[in-house]
Amino acid sequence: MLELIAGGNVPLPGGALVIRVPGPFDLSVLVTGEDGKVSGDGDFVFYNQPSAPGAHLRGDTVIVEVERLRAGASRVTVVVSAADPGVPLGRLPVPTLTVTGGGGRGLARFTPGRPTHESVLLLAEIYRRGGGWKLRALGQGYADGLAGIARDFGVEVAEDAPAARGVTPARSVPARSAPPPARPRFDDGFTALVNAERSRSGAPPVTADARLAAAALAHCAAMAADGRLGSAPGRTGVSLHQRVVSHGYAYLAVAEQLVSGPRTEADFLAYCLSDPRMGRTVRDPALSAVGVAHAPGPGGDIFWTAVWASPLTPHGLAAVASDVVALTNAERGAAGLRPLAPDPRLTSAAQAHSDDMVARGFYSHTSPDGRQPWDRAAAAGCTHRGIGENIACGQRSAAEVVRGWMDSPGHRANILKPDFTHIGIGFRGGGEKGTYWTQLLGTAR
Repeated sequence: MLELIAGGNVPLPGGALVIRVPGPFDLSVLVTGEDGKVSGDGDFVFYNQPSAPGAHLRGDTVIVEVERLRAGASRVTVVVSAADPGVPLGRLPVPTLTVTGGGGRGLARFTPGRPTHESVLLLAEIYRRGGGWKLRALGQGYADGLAGIARDFGVEVAEDAPAARGVTPARSVPARSAPPPARPRFDDGFTALVNAERSRSGAPPVTADARLAAAALAHCAAMAADGRLGSAPGRTGVSLHQRVVSHGYAYLAVAEQLVSGPRTEADFLAYCLSDPRMGRTVRDPALSAVGVAHAPGPGGDIFWTAVWASPLTPHGLAAVASDVVALTNAERGAAGLRPLAPDPRLTSAAQAHSDDMVARGFYSHTSPDGRQPWDRAAAAGCTHRGIGENIACGQRSAAEVVRGWMDSPGHRANILKPDFTHIGIGFRGGGEKGTYWTQLLGTAR
């Protein structure tokens, strides 16, 4: 059985999937389409409504048959909450999700980080990818209960007095006394305002992306709960960049704007344009998609998150790697050294290491299983006499990462080592720091 970490995914076989979360929890699932919304209240499967086409809840187990989901369904999100609605998840054992397929074959298991103040966790999602289906681990916390999640997924929530187990009858979830829920802004005026500004600067328009909006929503809600701005993990233990990847957006470039105070989208954009750095993001022609959301915080403050990105594509990744190679060779040329030749096997090993650092949440030359750069190069089929490796995280461009390496004596020595003859570059967006770079250098035999 594969052990997943937050953001990790696994292909799923056909047939029924059995999803179980034992313990003092209530299990729920939401069936949504490409827009991230339910088609009606019937898409919310929970203890008062235990069945929907393709999804059936039985105690601590839900059975999902993707072939029988309603027309247009492309995602099933698995939600866990405390069976006692007055108990925060932090006071209970950490929930563990297991997924088995036909014949009881174990497929995956996921245990998120320990919750603190959250009352609900999005544990995982089953989503359509191409002609098949995959499972992705999430571990995203909500502090405002099932009602907050239901509203954010488009379920109509009744505001009646709560009934047994805190739930109103029929297709309703509990009313709550917390502030109004955070709302994603998929395209309700903000994108039009942005594109008007981009047009004036000659930049192409951006499109509103529901995945970025969902990540922005989760992050601004977490900032509001913590009462502070920042892209790094707060009490939830999940960074903004991890949220973007966990919502299904693989990016080549990413930027964020984190602000508190503005009351409207127009005020938020005006504030961003008044700041030189954030204004450059609004007008950046390399960014092609945006998602924005806001959430109420303590004392009536409003927390905003805008996530800007361009998607990861094979062509884009190759172009970024080529830029790193060209800038590296420019530094070698300035020092009177011969250029390094791209090597596909070094590239494969470098890319695998960047992918691994994001997937397993580490930043080191030594993999969690003890492998070193030369071990990874050999596994990729490299036969070089010598291997050197530079890694970096957080840099947003090829120029920035090469400049960072050249400003570091150890990394600079690797780049300017006369013996090296070949090079491979890896890049992956995600993880706590947002970007993870690997430069693998080899000496020909």
